[in-house]
Amino acid sequence: MFSVENAATPNPSALDELVPSRYALTVGDIDVLVVSDGVLPLPTKMLGHNAKQVERDKWFDGMYLPRDAFDWALNAMLVRSADHTILIDAGLGMDPDLHLPRAGQLIGRLGAAGIDLTEVTDVVITHMHMDHIGGLLLDGIKERLNPNLQIHIAASEVEFWKSPDFTRTNMPDGFPDALRATAKKFWAEYSKYIRTFDDEREVAPGVRVRRTGGHTPGHSVVRIDSNGEALTFAGDAVFAVGFDQPTWHNGFEHDPEEAARVRIGLLKDLAGTGELLAATHLPFPSIGHVSADGEVFRWVPAFWDF
Repeated sequence: MFSVENAATPNPSALDELVPSRYALTVGDIDVLVVSDGVLPLPTKMLGHNAKQVERDKWFDGMYLPRDAFDWALNAMLVRSADHTILIDAGLGMDPDLHLPRAGQLIGRLGAAGIDLTEVTDVVITHMHMDHIGGLLLDGIKERLNPNLQIHIAASEVEFWKSPDFTRTNMPDGFPDALRATAKKFWAEYSKYIRTFDDEREVAPGVRVRRTGGHTPGHSVVRIDSNGEALTFAGDAVFAVGFDQPTWHNGFEHDPEEAARVRIGLLKDLAGTGELLAATHLPFPSIGHVSADGEVFRWVPAFWDF
């Protein structure tokens, strides 16, 4: 069964994995494993399409990143609490002809970590963008899952994807159609497993999912809380640029102003408590703290602890 000890130790099938793709830690009595699904090469404009290009260029130059495009990390998380093993988001799955060949690695990397999909009792979907649900749509995966699996998604997220609105997003060509198609297929395949919630739900002892909205109407974050320690998996509420420039709009946000409000509120809360943050698109393994720096914020990556 999944634990920090056995998940952190490579099995023979993983010996050809030259770059570690998982990071194990504990939050109180709860085991947590961050797993990389790979990276998504996307235009830099996607991280701040309401900012002037000269401002974006300055930020990327200061981070020693290319100005035109760079690789977004794509992280998921596995959590073990009591008798629950919870997968938070499911990665991209297959590349929907959008030139994303380096993502979609989650299922294989769970296997390399010794995780049997039948162990997974619950899946929490932070939102129904394709890079968070696609791993469950790979051929043969549904048959390998626990027959009693429960998939937790905010009710407003499910409702949104029945007729999604992209009028306020700013995505490269092809992405809206791929997102619509993936969400439609996901609902068709997994509707009987889905358990919706309105505002929040305790999935397991110390593991609570809460709807924030903003990025999508039902976007949610997951807070893990045990023995005085806590970690929030923020999904797509926070991107790497969002600490220095929390009001910049991400191209995948369906309500950019609300997403900025959610981001600022979440970062203020985390800076106040000092608890850990992880997120889908922060550099792997994405574990760190948040500090307030005037009207903006600073991300303080945790030191890796092997």
